[in-house]
Amino acid sequence: MLEAQTPREFFLNILPKRFKAEKAAGIDITVQVDIEGPNGGSWVVFIKNQKIEAREGTYNSPTLRIAMEEKDYLDVINGKISGEKAFFSGKLRFKGDIGLALRLKEMGFL
Repeated sequence: MLEAQTPREFFLNILPKRFKAEKAAGIDITVQVDIEGPNGGSWVVFIKNQKIEAREGTYNSPTLRIAMEEKDYLDVINGKISGEKAFFSGKLRFKGDIGLALRLKEMGFL
């Protein structure tokens, strides 16, 4: 598994390769990801028609919102801690449908 050094590297280079389109059947969501830290930033990820697109910026009414510190986010996407553990330990702040959030892991997003 490729390990991301920055959130930007993950969204632009790794996520498109890691995305499992077959697990996204019937999914149409917009995810706002806000990452705090020196290499953080705001990212919007669109998953629709079994395709994924990530771009820098914000979206006014996303289906899901995820917020994390940069170090914690890198730990999750690099497999050092699970998204569930990050959530229950207060490292991952989340708003939206928990069922959809859990599907993100299946798709290779978290």
